Amino acid sequence: MDDASPRGDAACARPSADRVRLYLSRLFLPLENEVLVADVSAENRAWLSAHLGPCPLRVVPREELVAAVKERHGEVLLDNAVFGLAHRFPQLSARTVITRAQSVVLGTMTAFWLAVLVASPVTTARITVTLLSLAFSLSGAFRVLLALLAGTRRPSAPVQIPHTSLPSYTILVPLYREAAVLPGLVRGLGALDYPPALLDIKLVVEEDDLETVSAARAMLGSGVSFEIIEVPPGGPRTKPKAANYALAFARGEYLVVYDAEDRPERDQLQKAVATFRASSRRTACLQARLNFYNANHNWLTRMFALDYALWFDTLLPGLDRIGVPMPLGGTSNHFRTAVLHDIGGWDAFNVTEDADIGIRLAQMGYRVSMLDSTTFEEAPVRVGAWLKQRSRWLKGYMQTWLVHMRDPVALMRHTGLRGFLAFQLFIGGGVVFALANPPLWFAFVAALLLHWSSGAAGPGALIPGAGLLANNVLLTYLAVLAPRRRGWDELAPYGLTVIAYWGLASAAGYRGLWQLVTRPFFWEKTQHGVTMSG
Repeated sequence: MDDASPRGDAACARPSADRVRLYLSRLFLPLENEVLVADVSAENRAWLSAHLGPCPLRVVPREELVAAVKERHGEVLLDNAVFGLAHRFPQLSARTVITRAQSVVLGTMTAFWLAVLVASPVTTARITVTLLSLAFSLSGAFRVLLALLAGTRRPSAPVQIPHTSLPSYTILVPLYREAAVLPGLVRGLGALDYPPALLDIKLVVEEDDLETVSAARAMLGSGVSFEIIEVPPGGPRTKPKAANYALAFARGEYLVVYDAEDRPERDQLQKAVATFRASSRRTACLQARLNFYNANHNWLTRMFALDYALWFDTLLPGLDRIGVPMPLGGTSNHFRTAVLHDIGGWDAFNVTEDADIGIRLAQMGYRVSMLDSTTFEEAPVRVGAWLKQRSRWLKGYMQTWLVHMRDPVALMRHTGLRGFLAFQLFIGGGVVFALANPPLWFAFVAALLLHWSSGAAGPGALIPGAGLLANNVLLTYLAVLAPRRRGWDELAPYGLTVIAYWGLASAAGYRGLWQLVTRPFFWEKTQHGVTMSG
């Protein structure tokens, strides 16, 4: 890096984000007449000599070096955390909610639909219901196909790799108003079967969240070594912005993101290392399976556990099997750190940043695969909390679909026809499923009661509901089957009530759509620590 000289840096009022990241990874900081350095290993001294030439070095503790970098270049770090992706790949950032071209297409289609609805309301309504039913059915059929492709899950054996051959591993845990769960979090991280000296644990807290900051500082001597990264205010207050800010400080060859209430299986990091080493270099990310330790708390948590069992034990493995773009879950995403930097990190403006980054990896030629290890977390126990969380997820899926459909030709070119269709059926289909469910049920009931379909009683009245009923039967079957693959047979009967759960999902979908228009970057906080993990 030719411009990384002490003199060049002093003359540069605003170095690039890459250069500041280099300072943090190499633990040096050029000043006016000297270079601060915290890593005095022979390898780092040789690198500094080769890139900086002869210059006076002043050795300082690592904490002092990092603090000096933050004080001198904090604005660069924050700007990159918020706008890094938008600057590098503006076409792949949700900073612009909808492009002008998309607005024109959407506006034209809406105007045309309204015009023909006024001119011929019955025919237009019938065609609309038929198209919605077709989209609904195709999405459901694709999920059934994925379930068949996923096969039967057999838990893998524990992995034990010699500690001498393990790489460094960064653990990022974004926190906001999470003081109550910190003790359990730190205990869980301390229980991981991985050499402590190779763990780079970072608790990422908002600078103005004084309660969580204080609680984290109070646990610094708890026996588990971790670093507190305080994220300054600025830009949207979202998890991806916080993760981007902390990414600049990551030292691990691999990196995983956990949530505050997560309890990963003890050997998960070792399994990830073994899987990465057995995979192609194109495999940039591994998604661990997720489920809940409080699944039996009430009906809602049982249904959420069924939902997750279907998603992480069936549908995502199906996507992995056919090698198409896979949306990540919100936690336990294991990355090759270098690739994460190359693709621009997370999108600070996408409230379902995990789904987006999975699709973006595919757009850039990488793969996401499943990791056969489970992280247990806490399911919301109240409808209001669940509704907020699911609204955010569906809003983020809408953002993700809009972002990656700005250039459909490029999406198809990068992912192939199979990947393009899978994206429409899985990401777009998930949104259609939530939004189309209520109007399709209404149309079906109206057709039966009012003979709306053909103007008279007869088989035509059943046409609007044929796909709806078939889809609901098949997906109910999957909801019953999914927990049995995990050995949770006692939850299987609750799958028969899944239609009521989908009604809640539809309410969340319309709430998310409204927020996409009114508050696209608003991140609704999910409260953790409501139930005990045992």
